[in-house]
Amino acid sequence: MKRKLTVGAALSATLILASAIQVSAGTAQAAPVTASSKGSTLRSAELKSLAQSYAPAVAQAAGLGASEALVAKDAVLDANGAKHLRFERTFAGLPVVGGDLVAHLNPAGKVKSVDKAAEATIALPTLTPAVPAEKAAKQATGAVQATVGVTIDEDESPMKEVTGSSEPKLVIWATTGTPRLAYETVVEGVRESGIPSAQKLVTDAATGEVLSTHEQYLAAAASGTGKGVFVGSVPLTTNSASGTFQLKDPSRGNMYTTTLANKTSGNGTLLTDTDNVWGTGLVSSSQSAAVDAQFGAAATWDFYKNSFGRLGIRNDGVGAYSRVHYGRNYVNAFWSDTCFCMTYGDGASNTHPLTELDVAGHEMTHGVTANTAGLNYSGESGGLNEATSDIFGTMVEFSANLAADKGDYLIGELININGDGTPLRYMDKPSKDGGSADAWSSGVGSLDVHYSSGPANHFFYLLSEGSGAKTVNGVSYNSPTSNGSTLTGIGRDKAAAIWYRALTVYWTSTTNYAGARTGTLKAAADLYGTGSAEYNAVAATWSGVNVN
Repeated sequence: MKRKLTVGAALSATLILASAIQVSAGTAQAAPVTASSKGSTLRSAELKSLAQSYAPAVAQAAGLGASEALVAKDAVLDANGAKHLRFERTFAGLPVVGGDLVAHLNPAGKVKSVDKAAEATIALPTLTPAVPAEKAAKQATGAVQATVGVTIDEDESPMKEVTGSSEPKLVIWATTGTPRLAYETVVEGVRESGIPSAQKLVTDAATGEVLSTHEQYLAAAASGTGKGVFVGSVPLTTNSASGTFQLKDPSRGNMYTTTLANKTSGNGTLLTDTDNVWGTGLVSSSQSAAVDAQFGAAATWDFYKNSFGRLGIRNDGVGAYSRVHYGRNYVNAFWSDTCFCMTYGDGASNTHPLTELDVAGHEMTHGVTANTAGLNYSGESGGLNEATSDIFGTMVEFSANLAADKGDYLIGELININGDGTPLRYMDKPSKDGGSADAWSSGVGSLDVHYSSGPANHFFYLLSEGSGAKTVNGVSYNSPTSNGSTLTGIGRDKAAAIWYRALTVYWTSTTNYAGARTGTLKAAADLYGTGSAEYNAVAATWSGVNVN
Protein backbone atom coordinates (compact mmCIF):
# COMPACT_ATOMS: atom_id res chain seq x y z
CA MET A 1 0.00 0.00 0.00
CA LYS A 2 1.40 3.39 -0.96
CA ARG A 3 1.30 5.78 1.94
CA LYS A 4 1.26 9.53 1.39
CA LEU A 5 -0.27 12.42 3.26
CA THR A 6 -3.79 11.26 2.62
CA VAL A 7 -3.13 7.85 4.10
CA GLY A 8 -0.66 8.93 6.67
CA ALA A 9 2.82 7.67 6.01
CA ALA A 10 3.96 10.96 4.63
CA LEU A 11 5.44 14.03 6.15
CA SER A 12 3.77 17.42 5.86
CA ALA A 13 2.77 20.41 7.93
CA THR A 14 -0.12 18.40 9.35
CA LEU A 15 1.79 15.15 9.47
CA ILE A 16 3.86 14.39 12.48
CA LEU A 17 6.77 12.04 12.38
CA ALA A 18 9.05 10.29 14.79
CA SER A 19 9.24 10.35 18.56
CA ALA A 20 12.31 9.87 20.62
CA ILE A 21 13.46 6.79 22.45
CA GLN A 22 16.75 5.03 22.63
CA VAL A 23 16.87 1.26 22.49
CA SER A 24 19.95 -0.87 22.82
CA ALA A 25 20.13 -4.59 22.28
CA GLY A 26 19.88 -6.53 25.49
CA THR A 27 19.11 -3.52 27.64
CA ALA A 28 15.68 -4.65 28.75
CA GLN A 29 15.72 -6.60 31.99
CA ALA A 30 13.40 -9.23 30.60
CA ALA A 31 12.03 -12.11 32.60
CA PRO A 32 12.09 -15.17 30.33
CA VAL A 33 12.10 -13.30 27.01
CA THR A 34 13.48 -10.23 25.29
CA ALA A 35 11.68 -7.89 22.92
CA SER A 36 11.00 -10.00 19.89
CA SER A 37 7.96 -10.61 17.76
CA LYS A 38 8.10 -14.33 18.48
CA GLY A 39 10.12 -14.50 21.64
CA SER A 40 13.78 -14.30 22.48
CA THR A 41 16.04 -15.26 19.60
CA LEU A 42 19.38 -16.13 21.11
CA ARG A 43 22.39 -17.51 19.31
CA SER A 44 24.92 -17.70 22.10
CA ALA A 45 26.96 -20.80 22.80
CA GLU A 46 24.94 -21.37 25.97
CA LEU A 47 21.62 -21.34 24.14
CA LYS A 48 22.94 -23.61 21.41
CA SER A 49 24.15 -25.93 24.13
CA LEU A 50 20.68 -25.88 25.67
CA ALA A 51 19.10 -26.69 22.32
CA GLN A 52 21.64 -29.45 21.71
CA SER A 53 20.67 -31.11 24.97
CA TYR A 54 17.20 -31.70 23.51
CA ALA A 55 18.55 -33.12 20.23
CA PRO A 56 18.02 -36.82 21.11
CA ALA A 57 14.40 -36.26 22.13
CA VAL A 58 13.75 -34.17 19.02
CA ALA A 59 15.37 -36.76 16.77
CA GLN A 60 13.13 -39.45 18.24
CA ALA A 61 10.01 -37.31 17.88
CA ALA A 62 10.97 -36.53 14.29
CA GLY A 63 11.39 -40.18 13.46
CA LEU A 64 15.03 -39.89 12.39
CA GLY A 65 17.10 -42.97 11.67
CA ALA A 66 20.13 -44.29 13.53
CA SER A 67 22.55 -42.70 11.04
CA GLU A 68 21.02 -39.25 11.47
CA ALA A 69 21.97 -36.62 14.03
CA LEU A 70 20.90 -33.08 14.83
CA VAL A 71 23.11 -30.02 15.26
CA ALA A 72 21.59 -27.05 17.10
CA LYS A 73 21.42 -23.83 15.09
CA ASP A 74 19.12 -21.48 16.97
CA ALA A 75 16.71 -21.21 19.88
CA VAL A 76 13.67 -19.04 20.54
CA LEU A 77 12.31 -19.04 24.07
CA ASP A 78 8.81 -17.77 24.78
CA ALA A 79 7.89 -15.96 27.95
CA ASN A 80 5.98 -18.97 29.28
CA GLY A 81 9.00 -21.24 28.92
CA ALA A 82 7.98 -22.82 25.62
CA LYS A 83 10.93 -23.51 23.34
CA HIS A 84 11.35 -23.42 19.57
CA LEU A 85 14.61 -25.16 18.68
CA ARG A 86 16.09 -25.07 15.19
CA PHE A 87 18.43 -27.83 14.03
CA GLU A 88 20.47 -28.79 11.01
CA ARG A 89 20.56 -32.51 10.22
CA THR A 90 23.42 -34.83 9.31
CA PHE A 91 23.42 -38.34 7.83
CA ALA A 92 26.46 -40.50 8.51
CA GLY A 93 28.26 -37.30 9.42
CA LEU A 94 27.43 -35.53 6.15
CA PRO A 95 25.36 -32.32 6.13
CA VAL A 96 21.83 -32.81 4.85
CA VAL A 97 20.85 -29.96 2.53
CA GLY A 98 17.13 -29.51 3.11
CA GLY A 99 17.26 -31.48 6.34
CA ASP A 100 16.71 -28.60 8.72
CA LEU A 101 13.82 -28.67 11.15
CA VAL A 102 12.24 -26.73 13.99
CA ALA A 103 10.99 -28.49 17.11
CA HIS A 104 8.34 -26.92 19.33
CA LEU A 105 8.51 -27.87 23.01
CA ASN A 106 6.10 -27.02 25.81
CA PRO A 107 7.34 -25.32 29.01
CA ALA A 108 8.05 -28.72 30.55
CA GLY A 109 10.39 -29.57 27.69
CA LYS A 110 8.16 -32.10 25.93
CA VAL A 111 8.24 -32.06 22.13
CA LYS A 112 4.80 -31.01 20.89
CA SER A 113 5.48 -30.87 17.14
CA VAL A 114 8.27 -30.77 14.58
CA ASP A 115 8.32 -28.80 11.32
CA LYS A 116 10.67 -30.32 8.75
CA ALA A 117 12.05 -28.68 5.64
CA ALA A 118 11.76 -32.06 3.91
CA GLU A 119 9.83 -35.17 4.90
CA ALA A 120 11.64 -37.73 2.73
CA THR A 121 13.33 -40.65 4.51
CA ILE A 122 17.09 -40.81 3.96
CA ALA A 123 18.30 -44.28 2.97
CA LEU A 124 21.34 -44.23 0.67
CA PRO A 125 22.79 -47.43 -0.80
CA THR A 126 26.35 -46.00 -0.73
CA LEU A 127 28.28 -42.98 0.42
CA THR A 128 30.96 -43.44 -2.23
CA PRO A 129 30.64 -40.88 -5.04
CA ALA A 130 30.81 -42.06 -8.64
CA VAL A 131 32.18 -38.68 -9.70
CA PRO A 132 35.63 -37.84 -8.24
CA ALA A 133 35.91 -34.53 -6.41
CA GLU A 134 38.27 -33.08 -9.01
CA LYS A 135 35.81 -33.82 -11.80
CA ALA A 136 32.96 -32.40 -9.73
CA ALA A 137 34.87 -29.12 -9.38
CA LYS A 138 35.34 -28.92 -13.15
CA GLN A 139 31.69 -29.73 -13.76
CA ALA A 140 30.61 -26.99 -11.35
CA THR A 141 32.95 -24.47 -12.96
CA GLY A 142 31.68 -25.40 -16.40
CA ALA A 143 28.09 -24.95 -15.29
CA VAL A 144 28.80 -21.44 -14.00
CA GLN A 145 30.73 -20.52 -17.14
CA ALA A 146 27.63 -21.53 -19.07
CA THR A 147 25.84 -18.89 -16.93
CA VAL A 148 23.81 -21.44 -15.03
CA GLY A 149 22.73 -19.80 -11.79
CA VAL A 150 20.44 -17.33 -10.15
CA THR A 151 21.64 -13.76 -9.66
CA ILE A 152 20.74 -11.64 -6.69
CA ASP A 153 19.85 -8.77 -9.02
CA GLU A 154 17.83 -9.69 -12.10
CA ASP A 155 19.53 -7.08 -14.24
CA GLU A 156 23.04 -8.33 -13.57
CA SER A 157 25.14 -9.60 -16.46
CA PRO A 158 26.41 -13.20 -16.83
CA MET A 159 29.70 -14.24 -15.31
CA LYS A 160 32.53 -13.56 -17.75
CA GLU A 161 35.42 -14.99 -15.74
CA VAL A 162 35.82 -17.73 -13.15
CA THR A 163 38.53 -16.92 -10.63
CA GLY A 164 38.43 -20.07 -8.52
CA SER A 165 36.34 -22.68 -6.77
CA SER A 166 36.23 -24.34 -3.38
CA GLU A 167 37.01 -27.98 -2.77
CA PRO A 168 33.76 -29.88 -3.45
CA LYS A 169 32.14 -31.03 -0.20
CA LEU A 170 30.05 -34.17 0.04
CA VAL A 171 26.51 -33.57 1.26
CA ILE A 172 23.15 -35.29 1.20
CA TRP A 173 20.67 -33.54 -1.10
CA ALA A 174 17.17 -33.81 0.41
CA THR A 175 15.55 -30.57 -0.67
CA THR A 176 13.66 -32.10 -3.59
CA GLY A 177 12.95 -35.61 -4.81
CA THR A 178 14.64 -38.70 -3.42
CA PRO A 179 17.61 -37.92 -1.14
CA ARG A 180 20.91 -38.55 -2.89
CA LEU A 181 24.64 -38.09 -2.43
CA ALA A 182 25.85 -34.79 -3.83
CA TYR A 183 28.68 -32.29 -3.94
CA GLU A 184 28.46 -28.70 -2.77
CA THR A 185 30.90 -26.36 -4.53
CA VAL A 186 31.35 -22.60 -4.46
CA VAL A 187 32.56 -21.09 -7.74
CA GLU A 188 33.87 -17.54 -7.62
CA GLY A 189 34.14 -15.19 -10.56
CA VAL A 190 33.48 -11.77 -12.04
CA ARG A 191 30.44 -10.69 -14.02
CA GLU A 192 30.51 -8.63 -17.19
CA SER A 193 29.72 -5.56 -15.10
CA GLY A 194 32.90 -6.11 -13.07
CA ILE A 195 31.00 -7.05 -9.92
CA PRO A 196 32.28 -10.15 -8.10
CA SER A 197 29.98 -13.13 -7.74
CA ALA A 198 29.99 -16.45 -5.93
CA GLN A 199 27.75 -19.31 -7.03
CA LYS A 200 27.02 -22.15 -4.62
CA LEU A 201 26.22 -25.23 -6.67
CA VAL A 202 24.96 -28.62 -5.57
CA THR A 203 25.66 -31.35 -8.11
CA ASP A 204 24.71 -35.02 -8.15
CA ALA A 205 27.71 -37.09 -7.01
CA ALA A 206 26.70 -39.90 -9.40
CA THR A 207 25.98 -37.96 -12.60
CA GLY A 208 27.23 -34.38 -12.19
CA GLU A 209 23.72 -33.03 -12.76
CA VAL A 210 23.21 -29.54 -11.29
CA LEU A 211 20.62 -29.87 -8.55
CA SER A 212 20.78 -26.31 -7.25
CA THR A 213 22.63 -23.08 -7.89
CA HIS A 214 22.42 -19.97 -5.81
CA GLU A 215 24.39 -16.74 -5.76
CA GLN A 216 25.87 -16.07 -2.35
CA TYR A 217 27.01 -12.54 -2.98
CA LEU A 218 27.12 -10.09 -5.79
CA ALA A 219 28.79 -7.15 -4.22
CA ALA A 220 32.07 -5.85 -2.94
CA ALA A 221 31.47 -3.67 0.07
CA ALA A 222 33.50 -0.50 0.28
CA SER A 223 33.86 2.14 2.97
CA GLY A 224 32.82 5.57 1.80
CA THR A 225 32.00 8.87 3.41
CA GLY A 226 29.15 11.28 2.88
CA LYS A 227 27.95 14.70 3.94
CA GLY A 228 24.20 15.06 4.08
CA VAL A 229 21.91 18.03 4.46
CA PHE A 230 20.81 16.87 7.93
CA VAL A 231 23.05 14.01 9.06
CA GLY A 232 26.32 15.88 8.54
CA SER A 233 29.49 13.88 7.87
CA VAL A 234 28.81 10.15 8.17
CA PRO A 235 30.36 6.84 7.07
CA LEU A 236 28.63 4.95 4.26
CA THR A 237 28.94 1.34 3.20
CA THR A 238 28.81 1.26 -0.59
CA ASN A 239 29.25 -1.21 -3.42
CA SER A 240 32.38 -1.28 -5.58
CA ALA A 241 31.70 -2.15 -9.21
CA SER A 242 33.68 -1.68 -12.44
CA GLY A 243 35.92 1.06 -11.13
CA THR A 244 33.07 3.06 -9.66
CA PHE A 245 31.02 3.07 -6.49
CA GLN A 246 27.28 2.59 -6.08
CA LEU A 247 25.16 4.00 -3.26
CA LYS A 248 24.18 0.44 -2.39
CA ASP A 249 24.89 -1.36 0.87
CA PRO A 250 25.70 -5.09 0.55
CA SER A 251 25.93 -5.43 4.34
CA ARG A 252 22.32 -4.36 4.90
CA GLY A 253 20.26 -6.36 2.47
CA ASN A 254 21.56 -4.47 -0.59
CA MET A 255 19.58 -1.35 0.30
CA TYR A 256 20.26 1.42 -2.20
CA THR A 257 19.31 4.97 -3.13
CA THR A 258 18.22 6.33 -6.51
CA THR A 259 17.39 9.75 -7.88
CA LEU A 260 14.11 10.43 -9.64
CA ALA A 261 15.52 13.69 -11.03
CA ASN A 262 12.22 15.48 -10.28
CA LYS A 263 10.08 12.80 -11.92
CA THR A 264 7.17 11.19 -10.08
CA SER A 265 7.32 7.63 -11.38
CA GLY A 266 9.77 4.83 -11.93
CA ASN A 267 12.49 3.35 -9.75
CA GLY A 268 14.95 6.14 -10.42
CA THR A 269 18.62 5.92 -11.33
CA LEU A 270 21.08 4.33 -8.91
CA LEU A 271 23.54 6.95 -7.67
CA THR A 272 27.19 6.32 -8.51
CA ASP A 273 30.45 8.08 -7.69
CA THR A 274 34.09 7.73 -8.69
CA ASP A 275 35.85 8.56 -5.40
CA ASN A 276 33.34 7.20 -2.84
CA VAL A 277 32.99 10.63 -1.27
CA TRP A 278 29.33 11.64 -1.47
CA GLY A 279 27.59 14.99 -1.12
CA THR A 280 28.69 18.35 0.17
CA GLY A 281 26.06 18.97 2.83
CA LEU A 282 24.45 21.56 0.55
CA VAL A 283 21.20 21.06 -1.35
CA SER A 284 22.98 22.30 -4.48
CA SER A 285 24.63 18.87 -4.63
CA SER A 286 22.14 16.23 -5.72
CA GLN A 287 24.08 13.70 -3.64
CA SER A 288 23.56 15.46 -0.31
CA ALA A 289 19.91 14.45 0.11
CA ALA A 290 20.86 10.96 -1.10
CA VAL A 291 23.42 10.72 1.71
CA ASP A 292 20.67 11.55 4.22
CA ALA A 293 18.36 8.92 2.69
CA GLN A 294 20.96 6.16 2.51
CA PHE A 295 22.22 6.82 6.02
CA GLY A 296 18.63 6.99 7.30
CA ALA A 297 17.84 3.60 5.81
CA ALA A 298 21.02 2.14 7.31
CA ALA A 299 20.32 3.68 10.72
CA THR A 300 16.78 2.28 10.66
CA TRP A 301 18.11 -1.16 9.74
CA ASP A 302 20.68 -1.01 12.54
CA PHE A 303 18.15 0.15 15.12
CA TYR A 304 15.76 -2.70 14.47
CA LYS A 305 18.53 -5.26 14.21
CA ASN A 306 20.44 -4.17 17.30
CA SER A 307 17.34 -3.60 19.42
CA PHE A 308 15.07 -6.47 18.44
CA GLY A 309 17.06 -8.80 16.18
CA ARG A 310 14.85 -7.75 13.27
CA LEU A 311 16.57 -8.04 9.90
CA GLY A 312 14.96 -5.41 7.76
CA ILE A 313 11.43 -4.10 7.52
CA ARG A 314 9.93 -7.51 6.67
CA ASN A 315 12.44 -9.33 8.89
CA ASP A 316 13.63 -11.23 5.81
CA GLY A 317 17.08 -9.71 5.38
CA VAL A 318 16.04 -7.64 2.36
CA GLY A 319 16.83 -3.94 2.42
CA ALA A 320 14.31 -1.37 1.18
CA TYR A 321 15.45 1.19 -1.34
CA SER A 322 15.09 4.97 -1.25
CA ARG A 323 14.19 7.49 -3.95
CA VAL A 324 15.21 11.14 -3.65
CA HIS A 325 14.32 14.24 -5.67
CA TYR A 326 10.69 13.21 -6.19
CA GLY A 327 8.69 15.72 -8.24
CA ARG A 328 9.07 19.46 -7.95
CA ASN A 329 8.46 21.47 -4.79
CA TYR A 330 7.03 18.32 -3.22
CA VAL A 331 6.71 18.96 0.51
CA ASN A 332 6.38 15.39 1.64
CA ALA A 333 7.96 11.98 2.11
CA PHE A 334 6.26 8.62 2.05
CA TRP A 335 6.66 4.89 2.39
CA SER A 336 5.14 2.51 -0.18
CA ASP A 337 4.50 -1.15 0.55
CA THR A 338 4.03 -1.72 -3.18
CA CYS A 339 7.53 -0.74 -4.25
CA PHE A 340 9.00 -1.52 -0.83
CA CYS A 341 10.68 1.85 -0.96
CA MET A 342 11.04 5.25 0.69
CA THR A 343 10.48 8.43 -1.32
CA TYR A 344 11.50 11.99 -0.47
CA GLY A 345 10.45 15.29 -2.02
CA ASP A 346 12.73 18.31 -2.17
CA GLY A 347 10.32 20.60 -0.33
CA ALA A 348 9.52 24.22 -1.01
CA SER A 349 11.41 25.70 -3.97
CA ASN A 350 13.18 22.34 -4.29
CA THR A 351 15.60 23.54 -1.60
CA HIS A 352 14.21 21.89 1.57
CA PRO A 353 14.46 18.11 1.18
CA LEU A 354 12.42 15.96 3.54
CA THR A 355 15.34 13.67 4.32
CA GLU A 356 15.69 14.22 8.07
CA LEU A 357 16.68 11.13 10.06
CA ASP A 358 13.51 10.79 12.13
CA VAL A 359 11.49 11.16 8.93
CA ALA A 360 13.30 8.14 7.49
CA GLY A 361 12.73 6.08 10.63
CA HIS A 362 9.10 7.18 10.88
CA GLU A 363 8.18 6.31 7.31
CA MET A 364 9.98 2.96 7.19
CA THR A 365 8.31 1.99 10.45
CA HIS A 366 5.02 2.14 8.57
CA GLY A 367 6.42 -0.81 6.68
CA VAL A 368 7.21 -2.64 9.92
CA THR A 369 3.68 -2.01 11.17
CA ALA A 370 2.22 -3.27 7.88
CA ASN A 371 4.20 -6.48 8.25
CA THR A 372 3.25 -7.04 11.90
CA ALA A 373 0.04 -5.76 13.51
CA GLY A 374 -1.24 -4.14 10.32
CA LEU A 375 -2.98 -1.37 12.28
CA ASN A 376 -5.83 0.09 10.22
CA TYR A 377 -5.18 3.65 9.15
CA SER A 378 -8.31 5.18 10.61
CA GLY A 379 -9.88 5.75 14.00
CA GLU A 380 -7.91 4.95 17.12
CA SER A 381 -5.91 2.20 15.39
CA GLY A 382 -4.79 4.83 12.88
CA GLY A 383 -3.54 7.02 15.69
CA LEU A 384 -1.62 4.08 17.12
CA ASN A 385 -0.18 3.42 13.66
CA GLU A 386 1.12 6.99 13.40
CA ALA A 387 2.38 6.97 16.98
CA THR A 388 4.30 3.75 16.34
CA SER A 389 6.11 5.49 13.50
CA ASP A 390 6.75 8.51 15.67
CA ILE A 391 8.08 6.36 18.49
CA PHE A 392 10.47 4.23 16.48
CA GLY A 393 11.43 7.03 14.12
CA THR A 394 12.70 8.96 17.11
CA MET A 395 14.32 5.83 18.44
CA VAL A 396 16.30 5.72 15.21
CA GLU A 397 17.36 9.32 15.82
CA PHE A 398 18.45 8.60 19.38
CA SER A 399 20.26 5.39 18.49
CA ALA A 400 22.19 7.01 15.62
CA ASN A 401 23.52 9.55 18.13
CA LEU A 402 24.61 12.12 15.55
CA ALA A 403 26.13 15.44 16.52
CA ALA A 404 24.28 17.08 13.62
CA ASP A 405 20.89 15.69 14.63
CA LYS A 406 20.74 14.77 18.30
CA GLY A 407 17.99 12.57 19.61
CA ASP A 408 14.95 14.40 20.92
CA TYR A 409 11.21 14.06 21.49
CA LEU A 410 10.40 16.55 18.74
CA ILE A 411 9.11 15.33 15.39
CA GLY A 412 10.58 16.69 12.16
CA GLU A 413 12.24 19.56 13.97
CA LEU A 414 14.90 20.19 11.32
CA ILE A 415 12.85 20.23 8.12
CA ASN A 416 10.97 23.40 9.14
CA ILE A 417 7.77 22.65 7.25
CA ASN A 418 5.89 25.17 9.37
CA GLY A 419 8.30 27.88 8.26
CA ASP A 420 8.87 29.22 11.77
CA GLY A 421 11.40 26.70 13.06
CA THR A 422 8.88 24.74 15.10
CA PRO A 423 8.65 20.94 14.93
CA LEU A 424 5.64 19.09 13.60
CA ARG A 425 4.86 17.37 16.90
CA TYR A 426 5.79 17.42 20.56
CA MET A 427 5.75 14.15 22.46
CA ASP A 428 5.91 15.65 25.94
CA LYS A 429 2.78 17.76 25.34
CA PRO A 430 1.22 16.88 21.97
CA SER A 431 -1.35 19.70 22.10
CA LYS A 432 1.46 22.23 21.60
CA ASP A 433 1.12 21.61 17.86
CA GLY A 434 -2.40 23.05 17.95
CA GLY A 435 -4.26 19.88 16.98
CA SER A 436 -3.06 16.78 18.79
CA ALA A 437 -4.73 15.34 21.86
CA ASP A 438 -2.75 15.06 25.09
CA ALA A 439 -5.03 12.38 26.49
CA TRP A 440 -7.70 9.95 25.39
CA SER A 441 -11.35 10.95 25.10
CA SER A 442 -14.33 9.32 23.42
CA GLY A 443 -13.91 11.53 20.36
CA VAL A 444 -10.18 11.02 19.82
CA GLY A 445 -10.78 8.45 17.09
CA SER A 446 -12.55 11.03 14.94
CA LEU A 447 -9.42 13.19 14.73
CA ASP A 448 -6.96 13.02 11.86
CA VAL A 449 -4.62 10.12 12.63
CA HIS A 450 -1.68 12.48 13.03
CA TYR A 451 -3.55 14.14 15.90
CA SER A 452 -5.19 11.05 17.39
CA SER A 453 -1.64 9.72 17.82
CA GLY A 454 -1.17 12.26 20.60
CA PRO A 455 -2.17 10.10 23.59
CA ALA A 456 0.14 7.29 22.48
CA ASN A 457 3.06 9.64 21.85
CA HIS A 458 2.43 11.27 25.22
CA PHE A 459 2.28 7.83 26.87
CA PHE A 460 5.61 6.90 25.35
CA TYR A 461 7.31 10.09 26.49
CA LEU A 462 5.93 9.75 30.02
CA LEU A 463 6.84 6.07 30.22
CA SER A 464 10.37 6.88 29.08
CA GLU A 465 11.09 10.10 30.95
CA GLY A 466 8.35 10.65 33.51
CA SER A 467 6.28 13.79 34.15
CA GLY A 468 7.35 17.32 34.98
CA ALA A 469 10.12 19.60 33.79
CA LYS A 470 13.44 18.19 32.60
CA THR A 471 16.13 18.61 29.97
CA VAL A 472 17.20 15.81 27.64
CA ASN A 473 20.06 16.29 25.16
CA GLY A 474 19.82 20.03 25.63
CA VAL A 475 16.06 20.24 24.92
CA SER A 476 13.67 21.34 27.67
CA TYR A 477 10.42 19.45 28.24
CA ASN A 478 7.57 19.79 30.69
CA SER A 479 5.09 16.93 30.51
CA PRO A 480 1.84 16.98 32.51
CA THR A 481 -0.55 14.09 33.18
CA SER A 482 -4.32 14.18 32.71
CA ASN A 483 -5.01 12.96 36.24
CA GLY A 484 -2.44 15.10 38.00
CA SER A 485 -0.26 12.13 38.94
CA THR A 486 3.52 12.29 39.16
CA LEU A 487 5.23 9.64 37.04
CA THR A 488 8.78 8.32 37.00
CA GLY A 489 10.05 7.06 33.67
CA ILE A 490 11.57 3.62 33.09
CA GLY A 491 13.90 4.78 30.28
CA ARG A 492 13.63 4.77 26.51
CA ASP A 493 15.10 1.30 26.07
CA LYS A 494 12.50 -0.47 28.17
CA ALA A 495 9.61 1.62 26.89
CA ALA A 496 10.53 0.79 23.29
CA ALA A 497 10.95 -2.90 24.07
CA ILE A 498 7.44 -3.00 25.54
CA TRP A 499 5.90 -1.13 22.60
CA TYR A 500 7.63 -3.37 20.04
CA ARG A 501 6.53 -6.60 21.69
CA ALA A 502 2.94 -5.36 21.94
CA LEU A 503 3.02 -4.38 18.25
CA THR A 504 4.47 -7.66 17.04
CA VAL A 505 2.81 -10.12 19.40
CA TYR A 506 -0.50 -8.79 20.73
CA TRP A 507 -1.98 -6.06 18.57
CA THR A 508 -4.19 -6.61 15.54
CA SER A 509 -5.46 -4.39 12.75
CA THR A 510 -8.31 -3.05 14.88
CA THR A 511 -6.52 -2.44 18.18
CA ASN A 512 -7.75 0.73 19.88
CA TYR A 513 -6.38 2.60 22.89
CA ALA A 514 -7.96 0.20 25.37
CA GLY A 515 -6.43 -2.69 23.43
CA ALA A 516 -3.09 -0.89 23.34
CA ARG A 517 -3.15 -0.68 27.12
CA THR A 518 -3.93 -4.40 27.41
CA GLY A 519 -1.26 -5.35 24.88
CA THR A 520 1.49 -3.27 26.46
CA LEU A 521 0.66 -4.66 29.89
CA LYS A 522 0.97 -8.19 28.50
CA ALA A 523 4.24 -7.20 26.87
CA ALA A 524 5.55 -5.71 30.12
CA ALA A 525 4.57 -8.89 31.94
CA ASP A 526 6.41 -10.98 29.35
CA LEU A 527 9.53 -8.87 29.54
CA TYR A 528 9.74 -7.90 33.19
CA GLY A 529 7.11 -9.84 35.08
CA THR A 530 3.58 -9.13 36.27
CA GLY A 531 3.69 -6.69 39.15
CA SER A 532 7.20 -5.51 38.27
CA ALA A 533 8.11 -1.84 38.44
CA GLU A 534 7.94 -1.70 34.65
CA TYR A 535 4.51 -3.34 34.56
CA ASN A 536 3.17 -0.96 37.17
CA ALA A 537 4.68 2.00 35.32
CA VAL A 538 2.85 1.01 32.11
CA ALA A 539 -0.46 0.86 33.97
CA ALA A 540 0.10 4.17 35.74
CA THR A 541 1.25 5.91 32.57
CA TRP A 542 -1.82 4.87 30.59
CA SER A 543 -3.91 6.29 33.43
CA GLY A 544 -1.86 9.47 33.09
CA VAL A 545 -3.23 9.89 29.55
CA ASN A 546 -6.77 8.82 30.56
CA VAL A 547 -6.68 5.27 29.21
CA ASN A 548 -7.99 3.17 32.09
